[in-house]
Amino acid sequence: MAIIGTFTTSDAGFTGTLRTLTLTVPVAVRRVEKDSDKAPDFRVYRTDDGYEFGAAWQKISREDRPYASVKLDDPSLPAPIYASLIESDVAGQFNLIWSR
Repeated sequence: MAIIGTFTTSDAGFTGTLRTLTLTVPVAVRRVEKDSDKAPDFRVYRTDDGYEFGAAWQKISREDRPYASVKLDDPSLPAPIYASLIESDVAGQFNLIWSR
């Protein structure tokens, strides 16, 4: 597992930065109105230009902790990135955790 982003809560969802070996992107995870049960709870955008490149669904872990299941995709990526946005040990901070 690797932490590829750190976020804080905002009125509309979460804001933070996605960081990998090749990317450093300011990101907003914004809550959206669902139009069906399978629709995402959030959309993921670059904050510098508003480009949408992902979606997230609210989930509950086996330990009864809320988290967001995130899917990021872009033509520059070889495959979609699947990650979890979970609250960290620091109050008000959330980590985006990626694992293969």
